[in-house]
Amino acid sequence: MTDTTNPRPALPDHLSTDPRSPHHAPAVFEFEIGILFNDKERFDVEEYCLSEGWIKVPANKTLDRKGKPLLIKIKGKVEAFYK
Repeated sequence: MTDTTNPRPALPDHLSTDPRSPHHAPAVFEFEIGILFNDKERFDVEEYCLSEGWIKVPANKTLDRKGKPLLIKIKGKVEAFYK
């Protein structure tokens, strides 16, 4: 059975997990989403852009001056989906 009372919103082209970002969409994070990068599922994606074909992931244990993980941008084929 499918739940029609709470439909899933469309996944945006650009999405970020950081609540301070203008690309953060809280309604999307009510559901579990997955990211395929070059046909492999990634679990460490902090931000993505489908149209430009990139993801941002943490660079090991490196932190920026505010204590947040330092992010690196990786280009490739990006697909987002609901699990």
